[in-house]
Amino acid sequence: MTLMNLRSLVARRLVLLIAGLVAIVIAATILVAPEGFYAAYGIELAGNTNLTNELKAPAGVLLVAGLLMLGGVFREQLTSVSLTVAAAIYLPYGLSRLLSFALDGVPNSALVSAAIFEIAVGAVCLLALIPVRDGRIAYPTN
Repeated sequence: MTLMNLRSLVARRLVLLIAGLVAIVIAATILVAPEGFYAAYGIELAGNTNLTNELKAPAGVLLVAGLLMLGGVFREQLTSVSLTVAAAIYLPYGLSRLLSFALDGVPNSALVSAAIFEIAVGAVCLLALIPVRDGRIAYPTN
């Protein structure tokens, strides 16, 4: 393994570690204490059981996705799948928030920051899927 490949592997694992831990912590918090989590964003659930239920459903998906992201940290064979899952989770979340900004108006600054973080993490994961050899992008050959 060359030094460039080692650096690339470490960078991918670091990105997956951050992406996975963030997804797991957010999902677990929503599943266990949704009122507190959403209050930090200025969203009041006020005992609305239907809304709480609706918010917890995607949290379960986010939890499983976070675990898959962490899988790529510990098993090299899962790195590409983990990066794909991370990009497929984070980019749509962030881009959907941008669509909401355009259609519904700009929300509080914490939600704007969340969109920026989600798009950045998703983009880094997507870029990390591009293979690099000898400091150059490697295009697949047949």
